[in-house]
Amino acid sequence: MARVVCVFPGQGAQSVGMGKTVLETVPAARALFDQAHEILGYDLADICLNGPKEKLDSTDISQPAIFTGSLAALEVLKASDPDAITDCVATAGLSLGEYTALVFAGALSFRDGLQLVQKRGQAMQAAADATAGGMVSIIGWEREQVQALVDASQSEGYLAIANLLCPRNIVISGAKAACTKAQKLAEEQGAATVALAVAGAFHTPLMKPADEQLARALEQVEIRPPRIPVWSNVDAAPHTDPAEIRQLLVRQVLSPVLWEDTTRKLLALEVERFHEIGPGRVLAGLLKRVDRKKECRNTTF
Repeated sequence: MARVVCVFPGQGAQSVGMGKTVLETVPAARALFDQAHEILGYDLADICLNGPKEKLDSTDISQPAIFTGSLAALEVLKASDPDAITDCVATAGLSLGEYTALVFAGALSFRDGLQLVQKRGQAMQAAADATAGGMVSIIGWEREQVQALVDASQSEGYLAIANLLCPRNIVISGAKAACTKAQKLAEEQGAATVALAVAGAFHTPLMKPADEQLARALEQVEIRPPRIPVWSNVDAAPHTDPAEIRQLLVRQVLSPVLWEDTTRKLLALEVERFHEIGPGRVLAGLLKRVDRKKECRNTTF
């Protein structure tokens, strides 16, 4: 038996037109989007296929779209390579993708997961609307250099390291003015930067009170022990206890995403390969920055 890790993408993986082939050819995937239409009250498939881009990119829409699209891609994998699922020994997701991983592992139902993601997206969008914020990827620098950049830019407002994605790819997040200053300073010092197309300062305390709203929503759903460990973004550790999972999902809204640490620890499990399931190929690219030789297969939406 091969040892497989299944991973699921987060916000930013969406693109207008995604899922066309899957929705036309895989009835189980189409059924998920029909169910999502009933749960959400709007036609999510139509937005994925036709946009407009501004609507799909909004936090309250993109999060349900990626969540449902990733589970639709999982239906493709179930049909094309069922051994990848039965051989899976661990799962994780990047930020939003952690909810998809929990559904995959049987800890959440699709309906509960989608309703949580909807409320999470709405709460994060509201927090972003209340405080002008942003996120900037700093490419080519070590963590110590990025932290010094953050310290030098905080005169313009709150700023912090938010995503540790892979070696020399770190995302900072905070007040819009502080992000602008940090990006300018980094480029003056030779770093490559990318301002991310997100609504706000995700994974920082500027997202309050989204965590409190999510905590109330989580109290209303059943979380079951997952059939395989689900690795948390917050502590880069595996979890199977529902109470711990519930607490970590709340903390995740304000906490940095420890994706590089998670990847390294998953690699230490001596797995044969990774499998990225959902829109895009971002996680495969991040894995290659940690271990160029490890295989990562993709089932896209």
